[in-house]
Amino acid sequence: MVQQLSWKVGGQQGEGIESTGEIFSTALNRLGYYLYGYRHFSSRIKGGHTNNKIRVSTTQVRSVSDDLDILVAFDQETIDVNVHELRVGGVVIADAKFNPSLPETCTTATLYAVPFTEIATELGTSLMKNMVAVGASSAVLHIDTEVFEEVVLEIFGKKGQKVVQKNMEAIKKGADYIREQLGEQLETMKLDPADGQKRMFMIGNDAIALGALAGGARFMPAYPITPASEIMEYLIKKLPQFGGTVIQTEDEIAACTMAIGANYAGVRALTASAGPGLSLMMESIGLAGITEQPVVIIDTQRGGPSTGLPTKQEQSDLMAMIYGTHGEIPKIVMAPSTVEEAFYDTIEAFNLAEEYQCPVIMLTDLQLSLGKQTVEPLDYNRVEIRRGKLQQGELEELEEKQYYKRYRVTEDGVSPRVIPGMKHGIHHVTGVEHDETGKPSESPVNRDDQMNKRLRKTKGIRFNTPIHVHSHEKESDILFVGFNSTRGVIEEAMERLEQDGIKVNHAHIRLIHPFPADELLPYVQGAKKVVVVENNATGQLASILKMNIASHDKIQSVLKYDGNPFLPQEVYAKSKEMFVLNGNV
Repeated sequence: MVQQLSWKVGGQQGEGIESTGEIFSTALNRLGYYLYGYRHFSSRIKGGHTNNKIRVSTTQVRSVSDDLDILVAFDQETIDVNVHELRVGGVVIADAKFNPSLPETCTTATLYAVPFTEIATELGTSLMKNMVAVGASSAVLHIDTEVFEEVVLEIFGKKGQKVVQKNMEAIKKGADYIREQLGEQLETMKLDPADGQKRMFMIGNDAIALGALAGGARFMPAYPITPASEIMEYLIKKLPQFGGTVIQTEDEIAACTMAIGANYAGVRALTASAGPGLSLMMESIGLAGITEQPVVIIDTQRGGPSTGLPTKQEQSDLMAMIYGTHGEIPKIVMAPSTVEEAFYDTIEAFNLAEEYQCPVIMLTDLQLSLGKQTVEPLDYNRVEIRRGKLQQGELEELEEKQYYKRYRVTEDGVSPRVIPGMKHGIHHVTGVEHDETGKPSESPVNRDDQMNKRLRKTKGIRFNTPIHVHSHEKESDILFVGFNSTRGVIEEAMERLEQDGIKVNHAHIRLIHPFPADELLPYVQGAKKVVVVENNATGQLASILKMNIASHDKIQSVLKYDGNPFLPQEVYAKSKEMFVLNGNV
């Protein structure tokens, strides 16, 4: 019996690969297993190779695995593209329809041809071939097919009981067929029993959308784009139930300006996009900065530049999100690393946006946005709504012909905020430089006062966990630094290096800007080498580290920008090589 293994299903986009993985993983999640899934898909609606790799474990996992135990193939391309991942003793379960074969170089895996299409056709439609594949997989893992009944009922129940029965029959026939072929050969694939605990199973985008809802957001203007669209799709279904709405705008410029307008009116609003959309929003983000309007913007990073690799992993928007706007404005940039953090950080993003009256950009990446993870039950008692200096009572009466000092110069840089329609709250709002009442002003003294006021807002920002630290003490041979979805692979590489006798710490950056230099500095000072792990070509996080903390000679990068997420082995091998090359043994 094993504590964890990795399963992958692949084929042509549009032939049920995603639903196969969904049914398989959802059923295992409900048994109490921990799962981590990552989908590889093409930037087209139908056709092109796609696969879904799912790691199943009796303990928490936060990354894809190095190798593969079971590969379910609906075409020969799936075998050819993915067979190199199979470990010794791995299994390929393939549709007999395409006469599957293993490459001559693959001598340690076993191929089982199962008539997915034929069995499904005999039951009424070839579309059920993915159910046959699910059944075959369950037999390899020694899992009773009954565990899939609840999931199948949820997915196909609206189509009638007959459809549900047929799909369950397809699963059972797939299991029966593979059992007859295998006998007792695959006892090594049998999973240890799970703990049976009920946990959520969700992608990061759904957690963000749920966090926005819990955090009081009631309006989302957005334009669809991979990998952000699920946030909008989730809220299209849910926001109306709470008196809110979603508007699909003509472009990202309109989306951002509408979100700013809604916040100006006192409604918590957000928008979400990816790199190309954020490029279009930059002028609007500057408008939010100078008018001191709160707005929450989600950037789900993907491969760039331009259209780039729209369905692949990358973390290359970091510099753009911090420095992309023209001029200088206060801005907060956050970067959750797990689905749970995505939920809680979204709520906090709205609080910070209103407390500091500035744009808050929450960075995720494609792996975190679309990768599906087991999630512990969320604690809604942690939800807190803080609206900062928003004036909610009666305002003092103004002298005749006087305007409200909406942009009053204050010691903490945050001015009192009013919403339209408040008696005695009338003021100007303009994108040009202005005085305390909002009237345009080009006075050098006023310019200094307003710029200094805005820029000192975030110097005292309060954020509960600016860095996630995984360490035993501050001194180390290697300090890993990363952000977003690299947390899982770094944690696994850390464990392997410690087994080699190398002392390792890990600091994962959760508040990117303003950079938490004071919190990170002791760990950098105590490390012999600082290894920054990130999915881009230029080492953007490493550059930010060098800008905010000295010790340039210590900082080295492990980079990957081919569109695929890191594997634990890659981070382990590259960091150990750096350690040895630097004269350590």
